[in-house]
Amino acid sequence: MNRVYLSLGSNISNPLTQLKNAINKIKHIKDAQVIIQSPLYYSPPYGPIKQPYFLNIAIAIETYLTADIFLDQIQNIEKEQGRVRKTDRWGPRTLDIDIMLFGKQILNTPRLTLPHYDMHNRAFMLLPLFDIAPNLYLPDGRRLSNLLASLDERIIKNVIKC
Repeated sequence: MNRVYLSLGSNISNPLTQLKNAINKIKHIKDAQVIIQSPLYYSPPYGPIKQPYFLNIAIAIETYLTADIFLDQIQNIEKEQGRVRKTDRWGPRTLDIDIMLFGKQILNTPRLTLPHYDMHNRAFMLLPLFDIAPNLYLPDGRRLSNLLASLDERIIKNVIKC
């Protein structure tokens, strides 16, 4: 069984409802169980495009599924909730689900990079992750708390428990 950490974000079409619906759908993925979720955070958009702030949350899951099959499942959830994948990767979205970590796997394919290729630069991913896994080490041996300490986490605000 693998412990999987996801980052979920939304900044259009009622973000709170989008996140709640996504978590509910994730809870219904066969052979996967949601273990814990972080509080919600309000964060500025990442990237160059002007757009609304995001609501973000991290969740931990236990699953027997492979990373590729699990990716298929969460991408279906994104699509069901109106996510349209565009060549411009920084735009607003109804729902964005990223796999931050999938057990201790290290993977780099055209479809999936594990751990998430840029999570170490994203406070909106690391702070919620720290809430649910404060003693976590990444597969390369880096400690989550050390990564978070190198970022300006003041830019994101804790909102509410979801």
